[in-house]
Amino acid sequence: MNTQGLLLCLPIPAGKVLTMRSRILLLVLGALCGSSATAQYAWDFGVHVGASNYLGEMGGKEKPRRDFIWDMKLSQTRWALGGFARRKINRTISLNAGLLYFRLQGADALSTNPPRVGRNLNFRNDMFEFYFRPEVTIYQDNDVGGRGRYRTDFRLFVYAGAALYWSNPQGQINRQGEFHALRPLTTEMQEYSKVGFAIPAGIGFHFTKRRKHRFGFDFGWRTTFSDYIDDASTTYANPADLPSQLAVDLANQTSYVDDGPGPIPDPIQYSAGQKRGDPTHNDSYLTMTFTYSRVIRGQSNFYKQRYSWMRGKKRIGRKSRAKF
Repeated sequence: MNTQGLLLCLPIPAGKVLTMRSRILLLVLGALCGSSATAQYAWDFGVHVGASNYLGEMGGKEKPRRDFIWDMKLSQTRWALGGFARRKINRTISLNAGLLYFRLQGADALSTNPPRVGRNLNFRNDMFEFYFRPEVTIYQDNDVGGRGRYRTDFRLFVYAGAALYWSNPQGQINRQGEFHALRPLTTEMQEYSKVGFAIPAGIGFHFTKRRKHRFGFDFGWRTTFSDYIDDASTTYANPADLPSQLAVDLANQTSYVDDGPGPIPDPIQYSAGQKRGDPTHNDSYLTMTFTYSRVIRGQSNFYKQRYSWMRGKKRIGRKSRAKF
């Protein structure tokens, strides 16, 4: 327990010696006082500003697909924006709910892997995500700098939760001209939903200045249960089965490739029934954002009960019968 906070809540005359009973009573009252003070700063509301990227069929360098960040193209990092509300439950646990808007994109032409260059697909996806996650504090310093003023505190936390996302991949013909929505074109003769479920997990930290301003950083990885964030997953469809010429042009773009970093596979490798994606690995994405939030000072239960009349509510006292 914070001794300084306890003395401020329950001032003790200088030089007075406390009995064991008094000490126990002091600790109990101090705990109650501390919980009331904590409850006053339970909520904060803020924003995310940062970047996003993804791991899927498009990306990488000269090697075939690799997991986690090793297959990402940093040049395809794009923006991420959002807002959130957080509720502190106790010293260790907080609950955070928020909405993010971000872009993912990728292109085979940026790879140096010959089979990917020959495939020549591309996409971009402007996505919305609603998340809910518990945050668990793994390190906290209530007095950064150790000056005894308690003006800046630091919190390091980890989290894992649940998220719903809205996805709408789009593509260009040979990375030129208008972007077209890919899901309605069923480029692989597969139907998939715009709405998906993901598991966000990550780590973050924040500094709180004077109990009001909270500055932080958040790194989060999303595991999804879909391989169609980039509209590529299984095999090439028979062009005759696709719904339009636009679908044919977007589903197979290998004819636009003239040269590459190495021997491009024979065009037969990109024909109907051949491998177009990797269905054994679902797509994933990440966000890295800076955060700012404002801590809202509420009222403790003691304040609400003792001074409710100040908010316009009539205080009702205890009624008793006269005794004669």
